[in-house]
Amino acid sequence: MLRFLIHYGIHFIVPIVIGLFFFKKNRGNVILILLSAILIDVDHVFAEPVFDPNRCSINFHPLHSYWAIGVYFVLLAFKKTRIFGIALLIHILADLTDCYLIGLQLK
Repeated sequence: MLRFLIHYGIHFIVPIVIGLFFFKKNRGNVILILLSAILIDVDHVFAEPVFDPNRCSINFHPLHSYWAIGVYFVLLAFKKTRIFGIALLIHILADLTDCYLIGLQLK
């Protein structure tokens, strides 16, 4: 249960907090963009099974691959894509945290 709360807290609460505190001018739009990063989970449909609670997403799914993560970091370099990079990296942070917690659980 704690793993679930941490994982989905990062997916949903962290983007809202970041939008509220760091993007006051456009907070509504920014929060929607930050939350929309959950859409990269569409790559889970290519996995068998689609959902495995004990599978680490990092470098398993295409949009969670090291190459994709590198692209997400590059998005930070440009003002027009920075918010998308932040959104995607928050998503990756949530999944990376989940991977770490899976590792602790299995030991």
